[in-house]
Amino acid sequence: MTADLIEGSTCHKQQDMIQNMEELSNDEFVKFFQNLDAVMFDCDGNNIMKNAQDLVIKLRAYGKKVFFVTNNSTKTREEFLSKFNSFGFDVTIEEIISSSYLSALYLKERNFTKKVYVVGMAGITKELKSMGIESLEIGPDPIVDDGNLWLSSAEMHNLTLDTDVGAVIVGFDQFFCYKKLFKAASYLSNKDVYFIATNTDEQFPAERKGFVIPGTGSIVNAVKTAADRDPIVIGKPVPVMFDFIQRSYKVEPNRALMIGDRANTDIMFGRNCGLWTLLVLSGVTSLQEVREFCYSRDASQQKCIPHFYLNGVADFYKLIVKTQP
Repeated sequence: MTADLIEGSTCHKQQDMIQNMEELSNDEFVKFFQNLDAVMFDCDGNNIMKNAQDLVIKLRAYGKKVFFVTNNSTKTREEFLSKFNSFGFDVTIEEIISSSYLSALYLKERNFTKKVYVVGMAGITKELKSMGIESLEIGPDPIVDDGNLWLSSAEMHNLTLDTDVGAVIVGFDQFFCYKKLFKAASYLSNKDVYFIATNTDEQFPAERKGFVIPGTGSIVNAVKTAADRDPIVIGKPVPVMFDFIQRSYKVEPNRALMIGDRANTDIMFGRNCGLWTLLVLSGVTSLQEVREFCYSRDASQQKCIPHFYLNGVADFYKLIVKTQP
């Protein structure tokens, strides 16, 4: 792996083991760092990692492009920008790549002129509106409990679909319910209607032991099952986000590094795109889990193996400070 790093190889070889980036020699790290044009950070969570701001400033000082990629569809890019600014973080809106933004952009680039039924929250509908695309109302869509089965109710039999809907976008929706599932699947019975999923994350990290917090993927899979159709997935680990970065900012995959704390989204995303990958152990995935992936014959788990790991982004910052002039 080290030889490939130093030579700036255009292909990354799958290995049975990962390397602590701190074990690289100074010369090895310098050559690796010099061969990078861009660094991408996962920003799915709600916390800013220690030294993250200093790291971003340092990366820009050395001419590296910086991007923040997130599967979180509940906010717009403008709202993510405000969040960064509230932490004193210097970020531009162009550096924020979100699943809500790219879901709307996907339709705009196809000259979409119809309406969108959104199973999701305002992050999606606001991004659609900013691109001139109309969406149906979001929020709670409850079934009135009158003691009878809704499928036999007058409401259900009088329900009509908007014939101008040409796409269904599914993201995280805290108001997801049977009626929304019914409507989404019904719209998608028309094969000409786009089916877009912002991401397929199974769960969100749970701080309280014994609790499971279902992610967007659980909603997407419900709609997928009911509609008997596969969605166009926008978020990590599929390559759509990097495809956008590559064509918009001329970033080559073998000269880019993906940093994240979740193996089955961030690291798999990097692997799927041909990027260098760095797992930080300050979040979801543990080093023990990654070592178990190394012995797995499951192709998807093998894609969860990063090239490098560190305890946190602060350690990456320290390596730069130590080795760069």
